[in-house]
Amino acid sequence: MLRVKAGDLDRMGLLFERYNRQLYGFLFHMTYDKEASEDMAQHVFYKMLKYRYTFTGDGEFVAWMYQIARNTIKDMAKKNKNKLYQYDVEDIADKIGGGTLADEYLEKKQAKAELHRAMAKLSDDHREILTMSRFQEMKYQEIGAILNISEGAVKVRVHRAMQELKDIYKRVEQ
Repeated sequence: MLRVKAGDLDRMGLLFERYNRQLYGFLFHMTYDKEASEDMAQHVFYKMLKYRYTFTGDGEFVAWMYQIARNTIKDMAKKNKNKLYQYDVEDIADKIGGGTLADEYLEKKQAKAELHRAMAKLSDDHREILTMSRFQEMKYQEIGAILNISEGAVKVRVHRAMQELKDIYKRVEQ
């Protein structure tokens, strides 16, 4: 990113190749909307290019990128009047035939859909921290740098988010 900041704009393509999937995954787990996530990922890279002069190089690039992504999510939520994006689960039963493999596939798809619905019910902060720690597999130290909190605070927030997620599952089972 320091090279991009210095004017070597071709390096932005390399950053896009390295981080686009990771960024899209984060945005998707925050919004559960494929098209909006794709648009926001593009917008984040646009903002990174536009505001490249704000990257100091003191902290990690990924933390800076995620901060831009978090702000982009907030901007889009304001623009859409805080509408929560909902993940639409495809009805795949009609698309696959019978049999053990089809049944296993359907069960996995349903479990994944239940997880997405439960995640969507979490507060934005809890969904964000679980997305970073569990789906993005980021280290607590990295999350702390992004959120500007200590590693210990990250551990506490992840624990609380997992508790809230478990409570949501318990309510669904009853």
